[in-house]
Amino acid sequence: MSGRAEADQTRAAAQEESEDESEVLEESPCGRWQKRKEQVNQGNMPGLQSTFLAMDTEEGVEVVWNELQFMDKAAFMAHEEKIKVTFEQLVVVDHPNIVKVHKYWLDVKESKAQVIFITEYVSSGSLKQFLKKTKKNHKAMNARAWKRWCTQMLSALNYLHSCDPPIIHGNLTSDTIFIQHNGLIKIGSVWHRVFAKALPPELHSPVHTEREDPRNLHFFPPEYGEIADGTAVDIFSFGMCALEMAVLEIQSNGDTSVTKEAIERARHSLDDPNMREFILGCLLLNPSRRPTAHDLLFHQVLFEVHSLKLLAAHCFIAHQYLWPENVVEEKTKELDLSEVMAEIRRAGRLPVQWRYSELSFLELDKFLEDVRNGIYPLMNFATVRPHTLPQSSSQALEGPQKAQTPTPEPFDVETRKVVQMQCNMDWQEERRQWHLTLLLTLEDKLHRQLSYDLLPSDSARDLAAELVHYGFISQDDREKLAAFLEGALQRPRAPPARGAGSSPEAGGQKGP
Repeated sequence: MSGRAEADQTRAAAQEESEDESEVLEESPCGRWQKRKEQVNQGNMPGLQSTFLAMDTEEGVEVVWNELQFMDKAAFMAHEEKIKVTFEQLVVVDHPNIVKVHKYWLDVKESKAQVIFITEYVSSGSLKQFLKKTKKNHKAMNARAWKRWCTQMLSALNYLHSCDPPIIHGNLTSDTIFIQHNGLIKIGSVWHRVFAKALPPELHSPVHTEREDPRNLHFFPPEYGEIADGTAVDIFSFGMCALEMAVLEIQSNGDTSVTKEAIERARHSLDDPNMREFILGCLLLNPSRRPTAHDLLFHQVLFEVHSLKLLAAHCFIAHQYLWPENVVEEKTKELDLSEVMAEIRRAGRLPVQWRYSELSFLELDKFLEDVRNGIYPLMNFATVRPHTLPQSSSQALEGPQKAQTPTPEPFDVETRKVVQMQCNMDWQEERRQWHLTLLLTLEDKLHRQLSYDLLPSDSARDLAAELVHYGFISQDDREKLAAFLEGALQRPRAPPARGAGSSPEAGGQKGP
């Protein structure tokens, strides 16, 4: 009996501890983000005093609540606008292989000030942790996985470096790269250098780098920290990460830095000459001779001609808003599984045939989901051209009575993509006016229904611009929504005769 009682007490204590950790300590000014008692050690945020697990009450997912504190309140207040602009730039950075910064706000107290910002929660662990586990299990790195991870990292770096002006990560190590359970790479700490560089010397910053850990010194090139250092800094760091992935671990002497001899041994242990050339090119001491992220994506060790299947999947994802959400399932029901899908005809021999019955639609759905999540980026057609990050439309929130912290939070900038659009136009007899109802499905399955009384002067482009301005859709979806609405608005909008009801053309319309 005593053993059972002890077990019951242990379970009760564990349940009480779990409930204690899930206790809500604080809310964001808008009430969407709820800070919990449980602290998280997510290594992509070096230099932060506090990182807590939090809940996104709108999406129902866990996120990270980060607190960056400043003891000099006067200096902080003097540079408040610069801090806001810096974080607004970070909020609009959006790439599937980069840890997302969702929101930020300033919290100024009597004795100190802090920036609170919400980031994506990556629960699967860092690249360094994964490599240690792999080595412990006496397994070698799979060459295909190495290529896929390198491609994802370079896809993210190419995105950052092609911004105008370029965004330099400056803190890339195997501790700031994360691997999710599905093989998706996420690069964290992108905010770090942008914010640290934006701070003037008189504002004593609590931001520190992974470089301050002696065990990470080998990830940083000789020119690191100089005024003229640029995107080549990230290429060197990436090269060291690629080397560490290939050999699983570069041995260090306890808590001291990795020696040059250890790096040399790791280089010479590479059997694949293409892989060796690829990595050594990244680790050149002269930054001007290092290749760009874009160039590395075309290196022979990574470059491959994309399969028709992958090209078709990316085309499908790019236009998925035109299709019903369960299009694969619906199309499957319409197919005759015994029908020939493809055939190779051969002279004098029987043709080779593939039938729909040989295709796994579950695997096809899984493949589309992986492509959508960014596991198989389509980079071989990328061009080197700068792209400007969209401007954040952040403004102060109204309703200060909701705020738990003094400084109100800016409005959301929508970054989620629209995957399906549907509109309906009805004639309102009482108002003698057309009424537009727009149903949007976002990539996280959120449904958003919007209604509007149309005016004769309204245009599709103006309506799409307003939806971006008020945060209902992302800037990336503006053009395709405008084109979608154009089809509905171009149809005859003459009011029907009194008593005739809605006109025959005013009905449900999905993506063409």
